[in-house]
Amino acid sequence: MNAQTRIFECVPNVSEGRDPNVVEACADAIVRAGAMLVDRTSDAVHHRSVFTFFGTRDRVLAAATALARVTTERIDLRAHAGAHPRIGALDVLPFIPFGSATIDDAVELARAAAARIWETCAVPSVFYGAAATSDARRELADLRVGGFEAIARDGHRGGPPDVGTVAAHPRAGAIAIGVRGPLVAYNVVLATGEVAIARAIARAIRERNGGLRGLRALGIALDETRVQVSCNITDPANVDLGLVFDLVARLAAEYGVHAASSELIGLVPRASLERLAARDFGCDPEAFAPGRRT
Repeated sequence: MNAQTRIFECVPNVSEGRDPNVVEACADAIVRAGAMLVDRTSDAVHHRSVFTFFGTRDRVLAAATALARVTTERIDLRAHAGAHPRIGALDVLPFIPFGSATIDDAVELARAAAARIWETCAVPSVFYGAAATSDARRELADLRVGGFEAIARDGHRGGPPDVGTVAAHPRAGAIAIGVRGPLVAYNVVLATGEVAIARAIARAIRERNGGLRGLRALGIALDETRVQVSCNITDPANVDLGLVFDLVARLAAEYGVHAASSELIGLVPRASLERLAARDFGCDPEAFAPGRRT
């Protein structure tokens, strides 16, 4: 299979979840560039939208660049406030290889996207995951410490951006561009306004603090009566959705707090839904759709 028929997934996270016109413009840019847009989810509290699209290298590169143009023109982080941490208008741009495409192919694509976005939009990028240029930048969470404001003021941790001559675009910030395998974004909502509880649970369950291997988590305040344990399952073949919910619910109960609901963001491997359905519900996996609360 030649390079042009290798398939890549891209799952950009955009710092806009409230203005439907901007979200629609982002989706339209992806589609017009020739990529296949398969999912989109927006959240007003997080003030964030997540898009999932597929295509050949050239189409994915074109779609990522077109999306960057829209976010640079229409999102101003100086007036942006949401529950989710962010460093850029186009905040995260991960590439995932499929079929005959390799990690090395995806890294080359990530580098090409960063260069083209800098050339066309003057937005700098830092690389994470398999595209990282140093161990200090391998983890996405480390790149976002302090958010856009800290980067605009003090620059990036570990030195200048990987692509670009400024730390941040004055309105659009910077982009974390990465390469990774498939992951599942899964959130558990707790019936409490105490974000410290969600953060304590996130620390207890995530891999980097000795929790489940392949699990990343953070605690986020939603409103006065709800907080969220936001999880990225980086090893969905071995980390069960039901186990994550049960673990969060059990730890929440120790604080006297009820796990009220959960949700999937974006796509999820069918095998994960089949395990969940067989484990807890004995029902058809098609009953579970991205963004649907359980």
